[in-house]
Amino acid sequence: MKQSQLRAIPAVEKVLQALGDAGLPRPIVVEVVRRELAALRKQKSIPGFDAVVATIRAALRDLGSTRIRPLINGTGIVIHTNFGRAPLAEAVIEAISRVGANYNNLEYGLAGGKRGGRAAYLEQGLAVLCGAEAATVVNNNAAALVLILRHFCDSAASGANSGRPKNEVIISRGELVQIGGGFRIPDILETSGARLREVGATNKTTLRDYARAISRETAMILKVHRSNFFMEGFVESPTPEEIGKLAREKRVPFVEDLGSGAMIETATTAGLEHEPTPAEVIRRGVDLVCFSGDKLLGGPQAGIIAGKAKVVDALKRDPFFRALRCDKLILAGLEATADIYMRGETRIPVIEMLRATTVELKGRAENILDGIEGLPVRATISTAQAQVGGGTLPRSAIESVTLDLIHRALPPQELAARLRDLPIPVIGYVARGAVRLDLRTIFRQQDHELIAAIRAVCIQQ
Repeated sequence: MKQSQLRAIPAVEKVLQALGDAGLPRPIVVEVVRRELAALRKQKSIPGFDAVVATIRAALRDLGSTRIRPLINGTGIVIHTNFGRAPLAEAVIEAISRVGANYNNLEYGLAGGKRGGRAAYLEQGLAVLCGAEAATVVNNNAAALVLILRHFCDSAASGANSGRPKNEVIISRGELVQIGGGFRIPDILETSGARLREVGATNKTTLRDYARAISRETAMILKVHRSNFFMEGFVESPTPEEIGKLAREKRVPFVEDLGSGAMIETATTAGLEHEPTPAEVIRRGVDLVCFSGDKLLGGPQAGIIAGKAKVVDALKRDPFFRALRCDKLILAGLEATADIYMRGETRIPVIEMLRATTVELKGRAENILDGIEGLPVRATISTAQAQVGGGTLPRSAIESVTLDLIHRALPPQELAARLRDLPIPVIGYVARGAVRLDLRTIFRQQDHELIAAIRAVCIQQ
């Protein structure tokens, strides 16, 4: 580009004055302006000043939209991975706020007045809920699995006398699942230093397959709950009791990655299939179980490990455990979540959403219709199928109620975009020529905000 053309690039300060208040901290605005102006040097021609400012304003708007903020989830997906998974109970939010706003006894023993351990109360509570000898917590379930794999493979290898690494992990081919974000169980196994030993076929794995695979290189048997898909037809797999008995006979640790971490009997809720609980799989013979804190449990993001005290204690002594520890806010949130369950209460938002009746949802939908009457939009009440989400209960179909919006002038995609662009974004989905908002995943207290949002987009010019 010629020097005369480069002189056409506006000065940073001139652009900043034209932008005015962009709603973002000034250092970020300055950095974006500099970046966008530097990019102009690579273009064949320099746009006019107004066009440059418009481009930078759009870049700032896109950047600002990535800030974490509340939204209204009208997708009908209860545990939505993109929306932060499980919303927290009010008692959990209060506990996090109370602990976060003050100094606290995270690692201080109040009884003795000296440094103490962390999370003792929480670990005891989780052990009770899981029917386990002991429990502990790390920052997510993938971390829990990596910690378990590293520990068993490292400790097994250090105790091996054959000169060959004792780091094989036996797993059925039908359980080599892919979890969220493109992560696959084989990848996690390799990251931990384990060597994968696949047994059986995709659809059929027998107890004999496990027995034949056990060798002097076996570090553990891993069972992964197929929580995000299911197989039907010509399928077979041994029960946990059978695998557990074999593992005890061969003195091989038996671990199950349960994934979703349900603490209630899900099959008692209309539309839901049975989801094994941690207590159930421990009773059936596993040495350790790990699962997520922010899925069906309904707490903050965490990976929970429960099982035999000797193994849990060893995991906590592993040097790698320190890199995976939860902070004071997560521990406080999990304590409050566990307390809700131990008191026999069900004031967990995920559970309440799943148990809401269609009668309740229709009543709310009718009230919302009254609130948007007279707007240039045709709104009707329809039925739909909500999803549990979060890679859990894939066969469950929950009857739900939607509010379907058709604007007189705007196409559905434009209406959906305008709803997303609000200060409190409203996220639905487009189907049957309408924007559909599922009431099952919209909190009752958000109904007035939803009415205001629909009114706001309908009066935009």
